[in-house]
Amino acid sequence: MDRDEARRLLAAVAGGATGVDEALSRLESGVLGDGAGFADLGFARVDTHRVLRTGDPEVVYAAGKTSEQVVAIVKQLRSAHATHPILVTRASDECRAAVRTACPDEPLVEDAVGRCVALGPLPRGTRGRIAVVCAGTSDLPVAAEATFTARVFGATVEQVTDVGVAGIHRILAARPALDRADCVVVVAGMDGALPGVVAGLTGVPIVAVPTSVGYGAAFGGLAPLLTMLNACAPGVAVVNIDNGFGAGVYSARVARRAAASTGATVTELPR
Repeated sequence: MDRDEARRLLAAVAGGATGVDEALSRLESGVLGDGAGFADLGFARVDTHRVLRTGDPEVVYAAGKTSEQVVAIVKQLRSAHATHPILVTRASDECRAAVRTACPDEPLVEDAVGRCVALGPLPRGTRGRIAVVCAGTSDLPVAAEATFTARVFGATVEQVTDVGVAGIHRILAARPALDRADCVVVVAGMDGALPGVVAGLTGVPIVAVPTSVGYGAAFGGLAPLLTMLNACAPGVAVVNIDNGFGAGVYSARVARRAAASTGATVTELPR
């Protein structure tokens, strides 16, 4: 049960359409569960209440976990949230294959470049629009993670690739995509200058993602991180190095609020 379902249930009780005992039973099974708000698998305490608190799908960070652990967590979450997607990030080829094998009857979408997989029904892009702008092809894995995450979180996403400052005319040609967006994610390594450029071209919120792409003096992403934190143009928020997931979540929440405030319905773009 998520926040919308809980709200409808409480409205039904207030309106007399549902009795208190029936509502209590549904809350116990759909929200309260065992009362702990998590399922103890021994190696993990799986949060089963996040969707109620935030409205967001649950996420499993696969790096550092065995494929068996990831599958066990995913199955627990799917049993708790049958109508919401489960996102797995930083999933290796082996891990994604294990999830596919273990859940053959589940709706499943994956992105090998972004190293992500999602199980369950995905929202259909009615909660705002995001543009994910990628400086270079080498930054694509992080940009793909941001794109995939934002889509699982309900946003329509338009991805613009290979428009770095080495050829500034390329980002100028992409201005219509920037203007259509409620939030823009800009992914860049090396000098990390692109988010400041984009922020000077549009008035929408910018989420900058430094990547570890670059030669020695880039210091594994530290140089672009510092550049983005010192962006001359205002309106730039910065996430951690290579954190496409964090940028995807933040931008999806911004777009969601923007869509809610205008009541606009966004047409789904081709995937």
